[in-house]
Amino acid sequence: MSAQIFFSRRIRKTPFEDRVHENGAKGFTVYNQLPLAALYHSLEEDYWHLREHVQLWDVHCEQQVEVRGPDALRLVELCTPREIAGCAVGQCIYAPLCDEHGGIVNDPLILRLAEDRFWISIADSGVMLWMKGLAVGLGLDVEVFEPFVGPCALQGPKADMVLQQVVDIDVSSIKFFRFVELELAGTPVVIGRSGWSGQGGFEIYLQDPARGLDLWDLLFEAGRPHEIRAGCPNLIERIESGLLSYGNDMTLENNIFECGLDRFVKLGKRAEYLSRTALDDVAVKGADIDLVRVEFDGDKAPGLRSTWTIRNADQPVGFITSATWSPRFETNIGLASVSIEHAAIGQTLNILVGGETSPRSAIVVEQWPS
Repeated sequence: MSAQIFFSRRIRKTPFEDRVHENGAKGFTVYNQLPLAALYHSLEEDYWHLREHVQLWDVHCEQQVEVRGPDALRLVELCTPREIAGCAVGQCIYAPLCDEHGGIVNDPLILRLAEDRFWISIADSGVMLWMKGLAVGLGLDVEVFEPFVGPCALQGPKADMVLQQVVDIDVSSIKFFRFVELELAGTPVVIGRSGWSGQGGFEIYLQDPARGLDLWDLLFEAGRPHEIRAGCPNLIERIESGLLSYGNDMTLENNIFECGLDRFVKLGKRAEYLSRTALDDVAVKGADIDLVRVEFDGDKAPGLRSTWTIRNADQPVGFITSATWSPRFETNIGLASVSIEHAAIGQTLNILVGGETSPRSAIVVEQWPS
């Protein structure tokens, strides 16, 4: 018998959760103290459907931290090396949050709802108390709290067609990483062109928990002609798309230069930020490790819970952070943290997959085709 997750009051309930169970979710993980479905039919069947059709995801676990008040912009700028002042109202940007040592605290999407109001749409780590502590310690005139905001997501190549059935605006007018405020299912929502897949789509931010099932049903009915299914973030698709998972591919122990996120660093940005000194030092000296894409041979790799050692000859040079079998490329693919000397495209390596005694041959590759 496989292991199960037992739902209790410590695992908070999402406003869409009843529909997730009704649609046959077979596995869950816990993310920000909330359940996140991990599997419906099979990993590969879910993957192909996501690439070809459209899915409705319960991603209420992408909790929001609201920051508002006269010092809201100052606090948000303090937490990230990315320039936030230029983010327009109605825009959302990906902005890693870094501590005073340059370590990655989280890698959220930041939505600017007003000049003095932001939603920080977080990955799986405790951001609210960290930001609240900074605000209190610095005496900032700002509120930091967790509002009730429950996102669901339409993801897949038919997402535009589904959303167009339920809104009065031209959905093509919603540009990438932009959002609009509308009403759906009788309640105000924020709709952004974003999501944790490379297949395109929207995240729809519910603000009234009592209307969660109404919103789900409205979207699901609109999607029936387009072969909609309940779905969830898919391991195969997200690795192929190069989407990083906080807690897997990066942690507080990593800085952004070690994770290929340096394009989100504005070195010398005008606003004060916690990681300025630490990241300036890394920029000058260079990172010691890099996060790379790898392909490796053998049977379908098993699920990854602990890291798998990577060697060059007999010397350990890194580890696999995420891995899966790609049915499109018919090989195992993964993300790996390796020493900078072994991160070049074409570098050959050996991976000791968990539970196996003989290493598998691997090669560092460029981005996989979409």
